[in-house]
Amino acid sequence: MRQADNIIIGAGPGGYELAGMLAARGESVILIERDREGGTCLNRGCIPTKCLAVTAETAETCRRAAEFGIMCGDVGVDYAAAKARMDGVIDTLRQGIASLLRNVEIVRGSARLCTDRCVDVGGEIFHAGKRIVIATGSSPATLPVEGASLAMTSDDVLALDSLPSSAVIIGGGVIGLEFASIWSALGVDVTVVEFCKEILPPFDPEIAKRLRTMLTRRGIRFAVSTAVKEIVRNDDGLKVIADGKRGQVEFSAESVIMAVGRRPVVPDGCKSAGVEIGPRGFIKVDNMMQTTSPGIYAIGDCNGLCMLAHAASAQARVVADGNPDAFDAGCIPSVVFTMPEAASVGPTPEVLEAKGIETTVVKRSFASLGKAQAMGEADGVVKIVKAKDDGRVLAVSIIGPHASDLVAEATAMVAGRDTSFVHAHPTLSEIFVD
Repeated sequence: MRQADNIIIGAGPGGYELAGMLAARGESVILIERDREGGTCLNRGCIPTKCLAVTAETAETCRRAAEFGIMCGDVGVDYAAAKARMDGVIDTLRQGIASLLRNVEIVRGSARLCTDRCVDVGGEIFHAGKRIVIATGSSPATLPVEGASLAMTSDDVLALDSLPSSAVIIGGGVIGLEFASIWSALGVDVTVVEFCKEILPPFDPEIAKRLRTMLTRRGIRFAVSTAVKEIVRNDDGLKVIADGKRGQVEFSAESVIMAVGRRPVVPDGCKSAGVEIGPRGFIKVDNMMQTTSPGIYAIGDCNGLCMLAHAASAQARVVADGNPDAFDAGCIPSVVFTMPEAASVGPTPEVLEAKGIETTVVKRSFASLGKAQAMGEADGVVKIVKAKDDGRVLAVSIIGPHASDLVAEATAMVAGRDTSFVHAHPTLSEIFVD
């Protein structure tokens, strides 16, 4: 049996950041990973899609170059080169993680929980003197429909070396919309099929509808309130059969992407170790991220509290510092890297209404900003929802240029921090000044 103060299962954002923090404090750490450091975020999620989003945005900028007095000519896309660049960025960032983990022992293999704070990896037993932390993340979910295996998951999409001519994307959430925006800009004919009545169900419906309108102008087709029933092969590739608002509808394309969310990945042995799993498959934790088994914790996607990489990082700080305030689910921003970007923080209007909270709304258009006009990206809005009684900022939604960056200040506002400082002019951040 091998000993360490801490055993962490999973080297994604939560796992590797926690390992680095604890090792820097002089604690011994064994980090168990069956794949590659960085988890889904670095290898098959956040970073590769953002690399491709920049490629897509660059292509769009080149097509619009004449607006700015630049003559580019026809814009071609070398997807293999874009993929190679993406892989290079991933490799560089993985090297950075290796540096962070220089004082951490990494064990390769799949972990199984045992009793008495022990973990079995391929027959070798490891014992944690202080804690075991489960940070095993999530994997792509699929619909239980006939022909589901014909569709690609997000993992499959990011492994492609070339693009199809057309695609049906099942799911109008963050993952589906980012692929739709990227592929459409790179010349793919894209249709998005969404079960709910509007895309981006967790977002403010007004902002989601505006984003759908803006993406439609870019050539992406949408079918909302549409339930997929089957995927079959046909002469042109694949066909998606669904129930729409007015009966059965069919969508044909060369490829189909299944982007219907993610499901938790949990290690074997949870039951024998006393770790309770909830009805949706997530590991149950308290506000300290401790499971139902003392000394065993769970952070990141596997606990289902907030399935975002930066939420996993915040939960890692809860465990490292013993401070539950390091993770506040109400102040975790969410971003959609489409063109334009969308971002939000705080509860939706429906949630606030259900709680009986009276609100007032303030909206500001990017069209009023000199910087946005100069960029040629003035089509967007910031929506701020405030408490009617005392003016507290409860939620902020943004759609427009650099929403992913601006949401940081919005998060500070929702957290109750003073943002009345002087903003530089001309900048996009001035949209908050009013």
